[in-house]
Amino acid sequence: MTGKRAHIVVVGNEKGGTGKSTVSMHLIISLLEQGLSVGSIDIDARQATLTRYIRNREARKDRDALGLTLPEHVAVPPTADRAADEARLQEVFTHMAARHDAVVIDTPGSDHYLSRLGHSYADTLVTPLNDSLVDLDVLGLVEPGSMKILRPSHYAEMVWDTKKARAMRGEKAVVDWIVLRNRLSNLDARNKRDMEKLLADLSKRVGFRVIPGLGERVIYRSMFLEGLTLLDLRQKIMGFEFSMSHVTARQELRTLVDSIGLTKLER
Repeated sequence: MTGKRAHIVVVGNEKGGTGKSTVSMHLIISLLEQGLSVGSIDIDARQATLTRYIRNREARKDRDALGLTLPEHVAVPPTADRAADEARLQEVFTHMAARHDAVVIDTPGSDHYLSRLGHSYADTLVTPLNDSLVDLDVLGLVEPGSMKILRPSHYAEMVWDTKKARAMRGEKAVVDWIVLRNRLSNLDARNKRDMEKLLADLSKRVGFRVIPGLGERVIYRSMFLEGLTLLDLRQKIMGFEFSMSHVTARQELRTLVDSIGLTKLER
C-alpha cells in the first residue's frame, strides 16, 4: 500500500433485490485476485448479506486448500444513536482507507443516514439495477404515455446531495457513477429497448454511465451459501460442475470489472 488513500467503491441503490451484495462480493474477490489489499464495510448490517457471504467463505474447512482470499471486513450496524453511528462509520472508514488499496462499501436498499454518509466517500459508485421499468423509478420518474423522463428521482437526488457533502469536506465532488443493468433477459425485447432509451436520456441529465451487469443465474444463490464466487470455480469444488454457463458468467464479470476500471488500480 502506498501513502495515498484507498480507492473507494460504493455499491448502492435505494431498492432491495438488485444484487448489490453479489456484485460487492465479486468486486472484492476480483480486486484481491489482482494482488490488491482490500477492505470491505457492510452498512446494510440489518440484513448483513455481504457479512454473511464473507462469513460463509471464512467458515469453509477447505478455505486454505482452495486458496480462498478474504478482505478485512467490518459490519457497521445502526443503533438508536445517529451521532455515534456516524462517528463509528467514520472511524472504520478512516482505518480502512489508510490500510488498503481499495475499500468496497455495501449499502442498504433504503434512504438511511449511514447510507448517505457511505455514499459520500465514493470515488466509484456502482448502482445495480434490475432491467425493469419498476426499478428504474428510483433513478427517474417516467411519464407513462410518452415514455419520457419527467425528472430525476429520489436516489439520483440523494447522490447529488452526497456529492455536495464531499465538496463541503474539501474533496473532489467528481464521482464515477456507473449503473449496471443486472439480470438482463432475452425474453422482452420491447422492455429492453425502452430501458436503453430511458437510461441513455437519464444518464446525460444525471451524470452516470451504463454498462452490462450480471445475468440472472441460479448459481449465485448457491455460491452465497458456500461463500464462493465465479472466480473460485476455476478449481474443482464439490457440488459445482463447471459448465458453459459458468464461462459466460465469468466473462460477464470480467467485462464488468474492466468497464468499471478496477483493473487499473495501482498497488
